[in-house]
Amino acid sequence: MKVAVVGATGLVGSKMLQVLAERNFPVTELVPVASERSVGKEVEFRGMKHKVVSMADAIAMKPAVAIFSAGGSTSLEWAPKFAEAGITVIDNSSAWRMDPAKPLIVPEINADVLTANDKIIANPNCSTIQMVVALNPLHKKYRIKRIVVSTYQSVTGTGVKAVTQLMNERQGIEGERAYKYPIDLNVIPQIDVFLENGYTKEEMKMVKETCKIMRDDSIRVTATTVRIPVMGGHSESVNVEFEKDFDLDEVRSLLQSSPGIVVVDDIINQQYPMPMDAHEKDEVFVGRLRRDESQPNTLNMWIVSDNLRKGAATNAVQIAEYLLAKNLL
Repeated sequence: MKVAVVGATGLVGSKMLQVLAERNFPVTELVPVASERSVGKEVEFRGMKHKVVSMADAIAMKPAVAIFSAGGSTSLEWAPKFAEAGITVIDNSSAWRMDPAKPLIVPEINADVLTANDKIIANPNCSTIQMVVALNPLHKKYRIKRIVVSTYQSVTGTGVKAVTQLMNERQGIEGERAYKYPIDLNVIPQIDVFLENGYTKEEMKMVKETCKIMRDDSIRVTATTVRIPVMGGHSESVNVEFEKDFDLDEVRSLLQSSPGIVVVDDIINQQYPMPMDAHEKDEVFVGRLRRDESQPNTLNMWIVSDNLRKGAATNAVQIAEYLLAKNLL
């Protein structure tokens, strides 16, 4: 299968190439795509060098699927052109997520909505993906009323520039900055721009995307998203109120038996999920499971996942795997 990766030279694009190789996706020909200034550069895939091509050249090469990670404006301009050429686009930006005509997919939850006519498929926000993977089995059993989430997000979610800023600050080097403020030895309670309601765009993504993916607009969500000086993945403190009461042992059992989830919840031995343990893994890790003693039917949980993998690259590749398995490509 001919596969294009758009944004192949970026942090997420590079991870997509890695995940495609690791999961043995049947790539017969790779088409790495990037901005004009990167055309002619080489990227490595399965031990071989591949020359980066332009958007127009990639369309002319007619790949079966194009996995985009090149930013919202690029996706808005080019995804329809790929789709018009009969190429299925899996887009990692926020450009199409809330378009009612475009499916927003986490394969463990709602891949069943996909059809061969879906030529632009949206990959959700990294923070949303890990949360809904952990919450979906519980929603099926107890029905979620309300979610209060606070995130602790890795600098890798911003990109190479942010990683460089963090490393430069650790070494006392002046350099280009991704953030207005220092990130080392600091916490920045802002991810993306502020909106009129006082929330950031990232916070509102979590609110809206959760309802769309879980196909339930009655779920109320409120979020605070925070950037912290870590690398391995995003962490989330989630307080979830259900319509029905639950048994903690049953909650653990439901999570343990759900695909893509690993429960790490042994407080006697101080075992709980951390970004350094989630790094380079595809699963969503859940721990610190405990009843909220301040009100009924409410659970506290801690969710960690590698934002570049399940939060981006792996989820996109899993969508492609599903399409392939169902003969939708």
